[in-house]
Amino acid sequence: MDKKVLYMTTIPVGIAINAIGGQIATFLKLPIFLDSIGTVLSGFLLGPVGGALVGFFTNILLGFILDPSYIPFSIVNIVIGLVSGYVAVKHGINLKNSVIVGLVLAIIAPMVGTPIAVYLYGGLVGGGVDLLTAVFLHSGQDIFSSAFLARIPANLVDKLLSCILVYYIIKPFPKDILSELGVKVN
Repeated sequence: MDKKVLYMTTIPVGIAINAIGGQIATFLKLPIFLDSIGTVLSGFLLGPVGGALVGFFTNILLGFILDPSYIPFSIVNIVIGLVSGYVAVKHGINLKNSVIVGLVLAIIAPMVGTPIAVYLYGGLVGGGVDLLTAVFLHSGQDIFSSAFLARIPANLVDKLLSCILVYYIIKPFPKDILSELGVKVN
């Protein structure tokens, strides 16, 4: 299979997975995001550039279609694609690496996303994570600490779930096709 064909098919699929997952989480007011599964999938299959492209275009597209507030958070999704793609290229894809990527992203995503949420939106973004932010605010934390602390458990569950799910999606792919694409699944 040609890498160009994989890019042309995986990128739109990744964007669709992100959009659907994110809308499910928003609609159900879940305290997780579910909007980066397609980014991790693309990072694992296409490497850092492919993952970053999916992250970027997901948020830009949702920003134009649904709500412009998605656009600044494209930075978070780009970082998710870069990290997941880098680890996949350098160390291969296995359950251990998927868990490690999930844990790393659970720290990096709030570090990148919290300043955006606080400085552009006052710390509240209209999702389920706002409930956790309110709990921390009520306990006496300032808005930045509240928004950051609320995003840690949300991202821990979200990113671990995303990375492990993607591993199990990719694992049954035929080894010869993955090898031809340069994807190492252990």
